Amino acid sequence: MVRPRHGVGLGDRLPRGARLSAEQLAARLRAAGCVFAEDEAALLLGSGREGVELEELVVRRLAGEPLETVLGWVVFAGRRLSVCPGVFVPRRRTELLARTAAARCGPGSVLLELCCGVGPVAATVAAGEVHLSDVDPHALDCARRNVPHGHTHLSDLYGDLPAPLRGRIDVVAANAPYVPTDHLSLMPPEAREHEPPVALDGGADGVDLHRRIAAGAPDWLAAGGALMIETSPAQVPLTVAAMRDAGLRTDVVTDEEIGGCVVSGVRSAERE
Repeated sequence: MVRPRHGVGLGDRLPRGARLSAEQLAARLRAAGCVFAEDEAALLLGSGREGVELEELVVRRLAGEPLETVLGWVVFAGRRLSVCPGVFVPRRRTELLARTAAARCGPGSVLLELCCGVGPVAATVAAGEVHLSDVDPHALDCARRNVPHGHTHLSDLYGDLPAPLRGRIDVVAANAPYVPTDHLSLMPPEAREHEPPVALDGGADGVDLHRRIAAGAPDWLAAGGALMIETSPAQVPLTVAAMRDAGLRTDVVTDEEIGGCVVSGVRSAERE
């Protein structure tokens, strides 16, 4: 979804009992800084809410809450995923991570999505055994709805994963936070004010979690298994270095159309 400027003003609440037209709603959204006001108006009016319930959604959007959490869903890789207020909303660029993971997964594969949020990768990748891990219980609630066949784990990275997974995972996919701490203030207000800092803050250079994930990966990957981490083009050398330090063979794939960038690190085919 589009992330327009907001905070311009809430506008007037609709009088009780009045009905919103698409034109009226688009005008209110446009006045609040929504760039694609007509599209957003159509989505809000198509939400199935009417009267006071619809107005509550509109006021939340005018106050700057992401449209996705107002609606309760986001489109990712052609499907709707459940999102709730206060969780990280999957971006389209993460579709590259999902495609890259899917290329190495099959019916008999074991997939782990670390820092899973609402589980966008696990929801779109076919694998025989699916695990999702995050430190945010609210995000995991959404992940359970989006990946009903998956096993969810409240865990700081590998810390509380089931021991039987060790050495069995074919693909570890992670969209871990990679925004440098001093860049958080530059992010759009929708992210800064409505998404948890733990899902955004990647430490001083943005790759603190990438290093931790890479360092632990060899113990959990199967022989020939792959770690895949979304990163930014500017941070590729740092993410690559983290994987190489862990003994993984690296590759980088990008998709300029959606702004995606993924570093992959493959475990040796023979475990040491």
